[in-house]
Amino acid sequence: MRRRFKRLDNMVELDQDLRKIYQDLHQIPELALHEFETHDYLMKQIKQFTADTDFTEIKVPEELSTAILVLFHGSSPKRTIGYRTDIDALPTNEETGLSFASQHPGKMHACGHDIHMTVALGTLRYFAKHQPQDNLLFFFQPAEESENGGKLAYEDGVFTDQWRPDEFYGLHDNPQLDAGTIGCRMGTLFAGTTEVDVDFTGVQGHAAYPQFANDMIVAASQFINQVQTIVSRSVDPIEGGVITFGQFEAGTIRNVISGSAHLKGTIRGLTQTMIEHIDERLQEVTNGIATSYGCKVDLKLNQGGYLPVENNPKLTADFINYMEENPEVTYQETEPAMTGEDFGYLLSKIPGTMFWLGIGDPDHQLHSSQLVPDTKAIQPGISAITGFLTHRMNEKE
Repeated sequence: MRRRFKRLDNMVELDQDLRKIYQDLHQIPELALHEFETHDYLMKQIKQFTADTDFTEIKVPEELSTAILVLFHGSSPKRTIGYRTDIDALPTNEETGLSFASQHPGKMHACGHDIHMTVALGTLRYFAKHQPQDNLLFFFQPAEESENGGKLAYEDGVFTDQWRPDEFYGLHDNPQLDAGTIGCRMGTLFAGTTEVDVDFTGVQGHAAYPQFANDMIVAASQFINQVQTIVSRSVDPIEGGVITFGQFEAGTIRNVISGSAHLKGTIRGLTQTMIEHIDERLQEVTNGIATSYGCKVDLKLNQGGYLPVENNPKLTADFINYMEENPEVTYQETEPAMTGEDFGYLLSKIPGTMFWLGIGDPDHQLHSSQLVPDTKAIQPGISAITGFLTHRMNEKE
């Protein structure tokens, strides 16, 4: 049955206010678990938007002091629906030339979390004026880029009693999609990630007497070469995976054989099973290098909360159907991405869906110091989300 779609009111007049909010947030980027100015700014906006409501509660968890939870009590609730936005930034020097560029040197919203927050605030403002039918929980989450804030929140018991959603939704901006386009897919949207640190310990020596040393540059180089075969020969090519080492540290001077080396890298996989398979193979390569070169190799793997973002089949089918059928939404099915997102951890505990919001900057990738989102994405994003959440509240299950 084809649904009727009603244009939501109070959308157009919000545009300039939200543009100002976006520019304000863009200027105050802060790193994981240090989002103090951002927290205060968000609280000011939230209190202003909810000042005239009598169905709102605000909570700042002691365990995660820069996080904010806002609960709208529904008029006839059947469930609690959660909406999550991340609030932290990256350690990047901004190079956009914008008049409202970052005022915090070495920090930038290069992943678009300022867009995420603005859309969340616009959605929150709408429901402050239109009491939702179901309970609606907004989670302003710190520490997505590092420190896995979603996992911290869950393990610290932030989502308990009335503060626990029955289902969770969240977006990530996508510069490769046209501004305002909604993108999603069934299954995995984002890969899971694991940080890899490898320490090699051998024997330092003089360059002229290699027989008395144990060269860890050679051992680490062979390790990297062998690791390349994990994806090419141990991973199903249909499923895929990525292992990248982006940092190699060894040696002090040209005529001294290095007795130590250190590698830093990352693993990406579209399923948790694949990540664990790659982890296992990496440990086997580590053991082989240690035996072959008679050295000590210490492998450390840290996944934290960065599990694959695996969308719930039933909820995601409903989300996609709504977006496809709504004539006011531009929807595009997307391919899975090897980028990571700690919303995957929350989705492993609470069913839900993550989706893309296009921001129309195809010349720059996420995390680029020159990323400039098109603010024309903000209003369509709010309209699509408020429309879907309203639709979802009318569903019996």
